[in-house]
Amino acid sequence: MENDMEQADVRTGQLYTLQLPSKYESITQLEALIEEIADKYQVSEDTFANMMTCLNEAAINAIVHGNKLDESKTVIVNADVDAKRIIWTITDEGPGFDYNHLPDPTAPDRLEELTGRGVFILKHLADQCIFNAKGNEVELHFKI
Repeated sequence: MENDMEQADVRTGQLYTLQLPSKYESITQLEALIEEIADKYQVSEDTFANMMTCLNEAAINAIVHGNKLDESKTVIVNADVDAKRIIWTITDEGPGFDYNHLPDPTAPDRLEELTGRGVFILKHLADQCIFNAKGNEVELHFKI
């Protein structure tokens, strides 16, 4: 039974949640939350910059591509924070997408493209980037 006691201690994290209407202006609420968490947990400047870039990218993708700027649909942002890491989850109400078959944005014929780098950015700046099977939710891990 002593194992149960140890398990109870595991979840000491704090959970933050935002429900954002699907419009560009919602990003300011997300940025405010990122700043609040970064201050509270003394996140390094590099990690803060990476989080800001990734979460902006993921939220804009959810708002524009997932929910098609339909303000009746929401984007849910969760941040699960503990002393060592932050796990952000961004979920939209869209149909999802096939993240395994995206064109490579670093391919020579795609370098001039203005779009198509979002997932590439997420995978390079977050410590871990996990999509759900449907492709309408992404989990981004950052060590702090």
